[in-house]
Amino acid sequence: MTHLNFETRMPLGQAVIDQFLGLRPHPTKIQATYVWIDGTGENLRSKTRTFDRLPKKIEDYPIWNYDGSSTGQAKGRDSDRYLRPVAAYPDPFLGGANKLVMCDTLDHEMQPTATNHRQACAEIMNEIRDTRPWFGMEQEYLIVDRDEHPLGWPKHGFPAPQGKYYCSVGADRAFGREVVETHYRACLHAGLNIFGTNAEVTPGQWEFQIGTCEGIDMGDQLWMSRYILHRVAEQFGVCVSLDPKPKVTMGDWNGAGCHTNFSTAEMRAPGGIAAIEAAMEGLKRTHLEAMKVYDPHGGEDNLRRLTGRHETSSADKFSWGVANRGCSIRIPRQVAAERKGYLEDRRPSSNCDPYQVTAMIAQSILL
Repeated sequence: MTHLNFETRMPLGQAVIDQFLGLRPHPTKIQATYVWIDGTGENLRSKTRTFDRLPKKIEDYPIWNYDGSSTGQAKGRDSDRYLRPVAAYPDPFLGGANKLVMCDTLDHEMQPTATNHRQACAEIMNEIRDTRPWFGMEQEYLIVDRDEHPLGWPKHGFPAPQGKYYCSVGADRAFGREVVETHYRACLHAGLNIFGTNAEVTPGQWEFQIGTCEGIDMGDQLWMSRYILHRVAEQFGVCVSLDPKPKVTMGDWNGAGCHTNFSTAEMRAPGGIAAIEAAMEGLKRTHLEAMKVYDPHGGEDNLRRLTGRHETSSADKFSWGVANRGCSIRIPRQVAAERKGYLEDRRPSSNCDPYQVTAMIAQSILL
């Protein structure tokens, strides 16, 4: 029997909702779950440890180690890698004073591992901090069964054409709302700046938005929101795909992106439209470079998605416009009308590294 010979139907979460057997969080001990990006640059790992008391600041969380040879980040004969805590959030799963701890990864010389792009991003954000860079990222994703088939799709066929699924209501068109609403509430309890959520164009596809976040906080919060999403889906017995265009959706279905909104204090001020339009030159100049870091495979993933169809631009050509979802960069109509606000970079893939994306946008426009 292969892994393709079984199905998972919603809601399997009923079997694991009370996973702690009614036990409340411990009155004095603290559980800290360290979360990190593995060697794929897109998957997350975690492990948990106990503290006798709650650390007061992020620097008080100790550096920990892990087996990098089992995460694609080291060889077996030199396998120890380090976890350096960079941000801590209330744990919505364990409750109490327990924490989720976002970490970056370091090698045996305490240098960033190959998939640790946070340190470089932090240096850029520190350099431009006086511009007050604000970000918001729109994370699209597909809920799939454990056989990697989209939730709500017939096992031996296709659903009705897209058109009725976007922001939909009803059991015949909105698939997996249990996961979506639980994730939303969990993010709120974790203290993340989750702005909203909605069903997307492809059946089984959803989106949530994280922001507004300033500087490096954007990458930290999006990665942690992804971790929470995978954990919630796990409880319901389903999986989350961040693939921008899975094989099953290669037909007339929208892919998944991670549209990134950006502004500076100058752009948000009266007359800021001039700064927004001026930013287009820098974004155009670095287009090909940006495309290589807007997904974790050097741009290969985005080639399946950015075809000029299904509300996307072409991967090989830079473009911008007002209210145009077929452009690389969209200026929202309200921004054009008010002559201030922000721009939306529609190129990043759903499986992008937000540290790389935000760093690239900042570099292109401000450095």
